[in-house]
Amino acid sequence: MKIERTKNATRNIIYGTAFKIYTMFVPFLMRTLMIYLLGVKYLGLNSLFTSVLQVLNLAESGVGGAMVFSMYHPISTDNKEKICALMRLYKIYYRIIGTVVLVGGIVVTPFLPYLVKGDIPSDINLYVLFYLNLASTINTYWLFGYKNSLLFAHQRADISNKVSLFTETLKYLLQIVALVFLRSYYLYTIVIIAVQILTNIITAIITNKMYPSYKAKGMLPKEEIKKINSKIKDLFLTKIGTVIFNSADTLVISAFWGLEILAVYQNYFFILTSISGIINIVYSSCMAGIGNSLVTENVDKNYGDLKKITLLIFWITGFCSICLLCLYQPFMRVWVTEKLMLEFKAVILFCIYFFVNQIYLMFELFKDAAGMWHEDRFRPIIVAAINLFLNLVLGWHLGIYGVLIASCVAKGCLGIPWVLHNLFTVVYKGGFREYVKKLVHYAVSAIIACAGTYLLTVCIRIGGIGEIILKLVSCCILGNIFLWLFFRNDEEYKQLIHLAINMLPNQIKQMFFRKKER
Repeated sequence: MKIERTKNATRNIIYGTAFKIYTMFVPFLMRTLMIYLLGVKYLGLNSLFTSVLQVLNLAESGVGGAMVFSMYHPISTDNKEKICALMRLYKIYYRIIGTVVLVGGIVVTPFLPYLVKGDIPSDINLYVLFYLNLASTINTYWLFGYKNSLLFAHQRADISNKVSLFTETLKYLLQIVALVFLRSYYLYTIVIIAVQILTNIITAIITNKMYPSYKAKGMLPKEEIKKINSKIKDLFLTKIGTVIFNSADTLVISAFWGLEILAVYQNYFFILTSISGIINIVYSSCMAGIGNSLVTENVDKNYGDLKKITLLIFWITGFCSICLLCLYQPFMRVWVTEKLMLEFKAVILFCIYFFVNQIYLMFELFKDAAGMWHEDRFRPIIVAAINLFLNLVLGWHLGIYGVLIASCVAKGCLGIPWVLHNLFTVVYKGGFREYVKKLVHYAVSAIIACAGTYLLTVCIRIGGIGEIILKLVSCCILGNIFLWLFFRNDEEYKQLIHLAINMLPNQIKQMFFRKKER
């Protein structure tokens, strides 16, 4: 089966971006309601349980990625029998994972009070709330969770986004009722469980209709299962490092300084991760296409794709960093008021972390698309271990600023150089120095663009929403002018412009470009 990589990636990006913007705005509304109706400690509990469940989800680490990767080749050759056997194996693994997560949750239960410094809300039973969140996670695996693999392997993440758009809307409406009219945090959490079940069922029905010939049946050869299990083991090492890295900050802040400080930190981090989520749509939408290309195209073509995507990500990340630097404090002042704000030096650190993390994730995209998990298996764990160590040391002396510095140092000084070396050792095998020069050029350009735009907009101090809008417009104009000046002469920039023109509808191309030819 031939996959239209550009068409599918474009569709996934469009639907994914629309869905992500929606799921940025509404959770922001829910977070705001929780701050003003229940208090910041409830936000701290949300973040804490999310981090704890991320650790428990280590049982899944590697299974989903390995199974989707294993489907790329049989889909390209239309080997339905093998795809069905892969689905059956995936189904079995997910049932086992759900059971492991449940057992892990029971084991963790006695240690929950030690993860929170200070008091919790008086109307909350920590254990009941934890088990409600645990139930939501388990349902992800036990109830048709494996069906999503078909959509992602076929680059049809847009279908998953459409389903989520419907079910998430229902969830938010019910949660608003729970918060505004009933002031019940328990009911707020129960809604998550019910909607997760509904999402899985709808996704399974749609997948069955789209791919009726794919059923979870058949057996893979033992050698094939061994290969998949080997990929899962390598991916597990990768994912365990990612989970430890992502959970360390939250657990350290909660244990050292309590739920209120964690909530303030997470308010800033919520904005950062929301913006990151939009960029991550580009990653997830391109994943299957890059994986398919690495299997079917030559090295030069894939190296060219790497350079084009690198420029695209640096431009997007640079622009977003500019906006964060200029808009963070004015936005937080309107949203949560001065009493729940951090100092501007924290904003600088958040922007640095955002930039470093996005470049790190870009390299992770190519690594995962290439299935380069065995060669890269130790890096994530070592990066996570160093981050945790620095969190404890720097956090103890510098507070949450030390936590942010630790993350920037671990990923920027160790993680990025390491994964980049592995990519050019295993996948591309040439052009390393040229590529590193481009990275340095792009990074310096983005830093100058951030500093220049901030200095030109810092004088805008009219306050309120008006200041946010005026600064946003200034960032869009000035920031992109800076980036264009730095990037316009790159060959990859010209290729991206050509690609963007080809992706336009024919009517628009005829209207604008044929006139020029005449």
